[in-house]
Amino acid sequence: MRAPRPPGRHRRAGEAPQVTYREVIAVGEFRSLWYAQGLSLLGDQLAQVALAVLVFDRTGSALATAAVYALTYLPSIVGGPLLAGLADRFARRGVMLACDLVRAALVGVMAVPGMPFWSLCALVFLVVLLGAPFSAARAALLPEVLEGDAYVLGSALQNMTNQAVQMLGFAAGGALIATMGPHRALALDAATFLGSALILISGVRRRPAAHQHGGKLSMWSMTASGARLVFGSRHLRTLVLFAWLCGFYILPEGIAAPYAARLATDGLPVPVITGLLMAAMPAGTVVGAFLYSRFVSPPRRLRLMGWMAVLSCAPLIVTALRPPLAVVLAAWVLSGVGGAYQLAANAAFVQYVPAERRAQAFGLVQSGLMAVQGIGILVGGFAAERLGPEPVVALAGAAGVIGAAVLSLMWTEARDKSAQVGAEATA
Repeated sequence: MRAPRPPGRHRRAGEAPQVTYREVIAVGEFRSLWYAQGLSLLGDQLAQVALAVLVFDRTGSALATAAVYALTYLPSIVGGPLLAGLADRFARRGVMLACDLVRAALVGVMAVPGMPFWSLCALVFLVVLLGAPFSAARAALLPEVLEGDAYVLGSALQNMTNQAVQMLGFAAGGALIATMGPHRALALDAATFLGSALILISGVRRRPAAHQHGGKLSMWSMTASGARLVFGSRHLRTLVLFAWLCGFYILPEGIAAPYAARLATDGLPVPVITGLLMAAMPAGTVVGAFLYSRFVSPPRRLRLMGWMAVLSCAPLIVTALRPPLAVVLAAWVLSGVGGAYQLAANAAFVQYVPAERRAQAFGLVQSGLMAVQGIGILVGGFAAERLGPEPVVALAGAAGVIGAAVLSLMWTEARDKSAQVGAEATA
């Protein structure tokens, strides 16, 4: 039996690569990126659950709960455009290591008992801010580690792992926080960043900076250049809007605690139901990402992207009928299945962006992604205070369906026009 070769490499031109998850996992650098991200994400989910439950217990306010939850999204609005370009200017592994080490120190300070609330908020802001260049560096590095359809499967595997970790962290977070206490949970979060740094040092090789040029560009110049690249292309604009559509179907997570209060029973208290609701969509995304990446061919993924985007929002409309917990969970799981369309959008985005500018482009997209999620959660919390959580979730689903339908038409038109131009050039 021959030894497995790195997926996506040394294939004849025009040959459709048949890549398996076994081949992708066989790549050592991918495993290191995979493990490091999953480890730090697990600690983050424990901290988020503790924050959501504690704030709602103290205030009883859906708006306050949503505002604190949104704090974990909003710093990326600044960090994405301004700091993501660092992963193009400097070595990407070095950027990831620096971010991990600084975040470990900041979270370690947060774990000190007696820390004032305003100090905790400031530290949370800085920790999330540093997540922008880390995520941009990782996203830009992955296509260098995996090529072709192997990149799609690698992205799917990371996505499934991330959703599974979120599901585990959300579902078990309430019980663990009750046992460990918030300070130990934060100490555990700091340890996960250190563990991530150790994995990166030992498993990812050093590479030079991607953006090799004589002069030094300012952060503002790199940001403006990245914006022109991303929003100057019709294909990229449509793909970015597909990514940002998640603001509609992520909104329910921000008001999961007040929604759980409506569904609480003697057998299931609010923290348990909150964890179940927050775990439902990640569970669906795990299933959807596996099926979508493993059993759907690359061309068909792009054709189904619009339908999957509609599916990510449509099930949420059922909450307008105020159904029981089982129906709500099923609807949110199905919404998560539809969210797997992001795999196709991400793979197409990578194809249109030059390798030396990927980090800046990914950073801009991530910034907008966090912004729409944070703003959506704040708006959802404000509306839930007045209308209740059920109609707010239903309205978000209906608005998302309309947006997905419009984007599907835009994407079909852009693809048809591109195919026509290609045919004319060939002729």
